[in-house]
Amino acid sequence: MPLASQLSPPHPKCPSARSPSGAVAPRPLHATAIRRSQVPPPPRPRPFKTQPKKKKKRTQPEAELLHAGRRAHNPRPPSHASVRSKQGISIPMAAAWAVVVAAAAWPLRAAVWACLAASAMLFAEAAYMGLASLVAASGTPWRRPRTRYRWEPMMPGGGGGDVEAAVDGAAFPMVLVQIPMYNEKEVYKLSIGAACALTWPPERIIIQVLDDSTDPIVKELVELECQDWASKKINIKYEVRNNRKGYKAGALKKGMEHIYAQQCDFVAIFDADFQPESDFLLKTIPFLVHNPKIALVQARWEFVNYDVCLMTRIQKMSLDYHFKVEQESGSFVYSFFGFNGWNGISYVKKNNNYNLFIGTAGVWRASAINQSGGWKDRTTVEDMDLAVRASLRGWEFLYVGDIRVKSELPSTFKAYRHQQHRWTCGAANLFRKMAWEIITNKEVSIWKKHHLLYSFFFVRRVIAPLVTFLFYCVVIPLSAMVPGVSIPFWGLVYIPTAITCMNAIRNPGSLHLMPFWILFENVMSMHRMRAAVTGLLETVQANVWVVTEKVGDLLKDDLDVPLLEPVKPAECVERIYIPELLLALYLLICASYDFVLGSHKYYLYIYLQAFAYLVMGFGFVGMKTPCS
Repeated sequence: MPLASQLSPPHPKCPSARSPSGAVAPRPLHATAIRRSQVPPPPRPRPFKTQPKKKKKRTQPEAELLHAGRRAHNPRPPSHASVRSKQGISIPMAAAWAVVVAAAAWPLRAAVWACLAASAMLFAEAAYMGLASLVAASGTPWRRPRTRYRWEPMMPGGGGGDVEAAVDGAAFPMVLVQIPMYNEKEVYKLSIGAACALTWPPERIIIQVLDDSTDPIVKELVELECQDWASKKINIKYEVRNNRKGYKAGALKKGMEHIYAQQCDFVAIFDADFQPESDFLLKTIPFLVHNPKIALVQARWEFVNYDVCLMTRIQKMSLDYHFKVEQESGSFVYSFFGFNGWNGISYVKKNNNYNLFIGTAGVWRASAINQSGGWKDRTTVEDMDLAVRASLRGWEFLYVGDIRVKSELPSTFKAYRHQQHRWTCGAANLFRKMAWEIITNKEVSIWKKHHLLYSFFFVRRVIAPLVTFLFYCVVIPLSAMVPGVSIPFWGLVYIPTAITCMNAIRNPGSLHLMPFWILFENVMSMHRMRAAVTGLLETVQANVWVVTEKVGDLLKDDLDVPLLEPVKPAECVERIYIPELLLALYLLICASYDFVLGSHKYYLYIYLQAFAYLVMGFGFVGMKTPCS
């Protein structure tokens, strides 16, 4: 078939198919040789645009039903949860969390560096005391109390014979022994018996029992005990008040108002659980007799119940550090000023001598008490108050670590909490009340004021309780949840490790208890921080006095009771401490977040601290264990 016959005829309307005359011309033969693939495809036709249909206005019930149906057929996945911003724009939860983290990063960074600065202050103070105590412990005879101060025995021949037979009693000064107590049913016999057994001429010593007990049975027992010793020709006075105004300070002040008390030259003070040795006065009074500038001689505490539980062992570690490091370092450099256990040191120099007092187991010069304004009940640390005022008047204090007095440590967590609250709150409150008095004092130099305000009050009484809790129990766990905040390794590890090692050096027998000591002190820092804030702000709870519970001779009977003996449900509930449990929950959340999503690796420490808060929150600490 010819090729021309195979081609389809051109469209009549095509211009190329028409001749000049208008007739359709035949297609040339060469056009059929063009391959179809080289011919561009025709453009696709555009869809015809129609006017959008007007949506039918639905009523509100119809719209709600429609949206409900759509949500039922197309539910949103949980990961697409969103929140609505102020402009009404939906933002994913991840973005919202990023905004919160970015907002909290800068304040948290500021808190981190503030805590690091405070930690550096504590480290410098601890390093200074540790170095001085090591030098003092190395053996320097000229630094010993009997070498620095004049000391001669009250009896010829060194005081080894009978006081009444060897010397005329008139050669001994009059001594008043004060024993304040409040419902001390467990220990009243121990303290009264130890005071009545002191070696001193009977006509030159007066035992004064200041009983503020509100329990009539206890009050009767104490009075009968005093009458029993009076029948043995012991000069003992039983004094009571019709109210508890001023607590311990009020009782001591009232006791000093009696005529027989005003005739005494020296005043020895023992709390109800302290048991001095019989030669206590023979060792301490000579320092006061032969050194008229000394206002007080302070002895060291010894503990009869330190091994009954883990909590008492930890307390002993802290108190040993206080006596071995703070007291010895202060005595070595003539720069100690401490009170109420292991919580404080300071430096107040007068004529190259410094002053100290820890509240009990000491002998005061009566004239120093009167010249300093006597006992004041404006805080719960009346001993610290008196000692600060005495130091500002130039009186000197002496610590003798060789003289030890037996005492009892709080064996229940509740009692220990009350004791620490009273000590910490009272010290912070005294700082609030005496700061301006110290600044305006004209009898001490600026350098001495700096040491008293900075070292004793600010660093040891304010910074120490605040930074221990905020840094290790709040800032570090919170930084684990904020990726943009990091803590330098030296502040996170080096400083706390160095402070712990300084404590361990002076407690070599308790190295195995150091981890427990760290966790326990961090838990207690919550109560000390709250007490310090209460004292600084002087809230209603600032002057609340709760007497520390004693066990005494009942301790031996309690040791025979099984540790897991069931108790009453009410007693079990009382041992649950809500603040500790809430903080444990917070720490568990922070540690779990760091473990799953974080990168700081703080969870190793935070989990341990959370466990410590849980244990103490459920009362599994101290002498007794709550019911299961």
